[in-house]
Amino acid sequence: MLERPQIEQVRRFNRTITERVGVLHDHYLGRDRPIGEARLLWEIGERGSDVRRLRERLGLDSGYVSRLLRALETAGLVTVEPLPSDKRVRTVRLTGAGRTELDELDRRSDEMAGSLLEPLNTSQRARLVSALAEAERLLTAGTVSLDPVDPDHPDAQHCLRSFFAELGERLDTGFDPARSLLPDAGELRAPRGVFLVARLHGEPVGCAGLKLPADAPAEVKRMWVSPATRGLGLARRFLTELEARAAGHGYDTLRLDTNKVLTEAIRLYHAYGFTEVPAFNAERYAHHWFEKRITAGEPV
Repeated sequence: MLERPQIEQVRRFNRTITERVGVLHDHYLGRDRPIGEARLLWEIGERGSDVRRLRERLGLDSGYVSRLLRALETAGLVTVEPLPSDKRVRTVRLTGAGRTELDELDRRSDEMAGSLLEPLNTSQRARLVSALAEAERLLTAGTVSLDPVDPDHPDAQHCLRSFFAELGERLDTGFDPARSLLPDAGELRAPRGVFLVARLHGEPVGCAGLKLPADAPAEVKRMWVSPATRGLGLARRFLTELEARAAGHGYDTLRLDTNKVLTEAIRLYHAYGFTEVPAFNAERYAHHWFEKRITAGEPV
């Protein structure tokens, strides 16, 4: 349960930061456009972007993005054209004037950031920068979604390929999926299981599966988090979600296995309440086997 003082502190922070960085003004950073248009220019950047990715990155609906793009087109700052190889995909690129405007926005943004730091002493600046870094990390963690998908979904396959590639690099023996006790896709589909994909700004950044066998404890399989998003608490969040799903299906025990070189995972499992047990399968790449007693709910 969220506590009222926590809610009030977040609201106070929101009011303070919107006032200090000038997002309440129609002319953001003293330019002839609101912050929405300026933010879109930053996201488009020198490399350009497709419209779908812009929507997902900023969490905006298509109608609002279209209005922002029309305003930037009218100002001569961007061009919007179909992708030559796929006419259904619209791409956005900066014009010469757009690049000039982006440079000016960057310059003024640096000045604005400096104006927040300049009145503070050295110790206060360090504290503020550290607090902002922590706030950014936690806010980013809060934007990650965990979505159940079919194991054959492209995002699921992307995560699994990345997972297997990392195992191949880290394990002393390498990793060959064909020699591992991989569940087939059917074992991670309802009603026999579930497969979750973590997405950040629409991009897959992690995965985890749960086997729900009829005659054995529930088992966590193929949990992986992208190196770029480690430190956001996603692995623990996966475990919490999978434990809740296992309990909801009436299971009272959760199992998993792991390799000895995955020391970060081993530390997490101990911290999360798993206990090391004798081997319960013949996984050739496993050195440690874990179980956790959970509170079974009513079968669903």
